[in-house]
Amino acid sequence: MKTIGLLGGMSWESTETYYRIINEQVKTRLGGLHSAKLCLYSVDFAEIEKHQQSGNWAATAEILSQAAKHVELGGADFLVICTNTMHKVASEIESNINIPILHIADATAGEIIEKGIKTVGLIGTTFTMEQEFYKGRLENKYDLDVLIPGEIDRKTIHSVIFNELCLGQIVENSRTEFLRIINQLAEQGAEAVILGCTEIAQLVHQEHTSVQLFDTTKIHAEKAVEKALFNSA
Repeated sequence: MKTIGLLGGMSWESTETYYRIINEQVKTRLGGLHSAKLCLYSVDFAEIEKHQQSGNWAATAEILSQAAKHVELGGADFLVICTNTMHKVASEIESNINIPILHIADATAGEIIEKGIKTVGLIGTTFTMEQEFYKGRLENKYDLDVLIPGEIDRKTIHSVIFNELCLGQIVENSRTEFLRIINQLAEQGAEAVILGCTEIAQLVHQEHTSVQLFDTTKIHAEKAVEKALFNSA
């Protein structure tokens, strides 16, 4: 079994989900008392969020690169960045370490393509929905058509993520809004919707909607287990 490196804390609520899913999957696949070999470094999200909002991505890259070096020194064979948004600086992080990064957009795209889906909706932070590091990767590398909500709905999603979900708060009215946005994307032609923020699955579950959802946290964590156990790409 390879050692999975987790770069977490963005937020710790979703990192906790990664830890649980990975260990549940290892136990299911290997049985008995097996659990995952992990090396986790959790950053202070307040520092990251401050630089995100000011657009100082170089500072976030420096913080996360230093953290990733600690994960590598801890014995990790590959790195999982436990957040969608901070994959914006994935290439900078990877250039500072000697272990590969399991990219969350690549893992998610693989699941989407396997289902034969061509057009998907994407919800997440405004950074993830609007910038090319994520949406563009899905479109250019995997030839997917990606739909995003309108500006007002993007702001609503972003606000709920940072002001509620990252604080562990589940608000029913926010769930209703997210489901409205998901349904609207489906009406616009999305065959499925990507939950492109690792906190969103705390609020919206597949049982809440008939629109197919791709939970990036679950997909990413399960792909990490496959890589750790079977050395898959």
